[in-house]
Amino acid sequence: MRELLKRSITGVLYVLLLLAAVFLSNDAFDFLFLIFGLVCLYEFKRIIRLRGYLVFIAFLLLWWVYIYILNTISYKETLKTLLLIACISFDLLLLIDLFTIKKIRYSNEMKFLTSLFYIGGGCIFLTMIPYRIDHFAKPLIIGIFILIWVNDSFAYLVGKTFGKRKLFERVSPKKTIEGFLGGLFFALLAAYLLYRYGHELNLAQWILLALVVVITGSLGDLVESMFKRRAGVKDSGAILPGHGGLLDRLDSLVFAAPFAYLMLQIFNYVS
Repeated sequence: MRELLKRSITGVLYVLLLLAAVFLSNDAFDFLFLIFGLVCLYEFKRIIRLRGYLVFIAFLLLWWVYIYILNTISYKETLKTLLLIACISFDLLLLIDLFTIKKIRYSNEMKFLTSLFYIGGGCIFLTMIPYRIDHFAKPLIIGIFILIWVNDSFAYLVGKTFGKRKLFERVSPKKTIEGFLGGLFFALLAAYLLYRYGHELNLAQWILLALVVVITGSLGDLVESMFKRRAGVKDSGAILPGHGGLLDRLDSLVFAAPFAYLMLQIFNYVS
């Protein structure tokens, strides 16, 4: 009971912090995910045993360019596309590593690039998502948070109640196919409600975005579990009492962010 109370309090405070940053200002939101990105990098760096601290400097430089300088550069769309290609390429590499039996051997240089584009790039694109052409779209980023939270919560509840068939036992023995489908169903229901009570996207766009976020977010959770299992650790850290590390809470969002950003750009292009 004490552990459940601790998890509940930590979870509520975490959600309130995210929502407060979104509603306070876009600068507060940017700063929060800069800090989150640094913490997640630190936790991931420990898991994969990356030597040196150059990755933090590289992340801060990348953040400075893409969050604060990019809009003053004439070829900003080209730079966004290059970063998006790099992030998605490394995410796909991690999926190859996840689904093949023989694990990929990472050199220190490969660990550096993976950390920078998987963790750092994911946080940057997560921060870029609410910046629409003419406004800071608070309902959009909150909607993505809701999709992830609903999926995670109902995947756990449905899996615990009805789960029988393992989803990916080699990496995460507790996750089930029933849990994944349950999380997806309720996330799609949440997407419908976001359409009914919001104006950022139409129904088809919310449904497609939910599918992308749930599928890539679930894969991101498995990717982090893969690295933790190889390192022989249960959690990425201990910064969140009852929940483990910050990366344990953000793994789905960080992995899904580049794919969600790409989907939103496709919506803009075809609309």
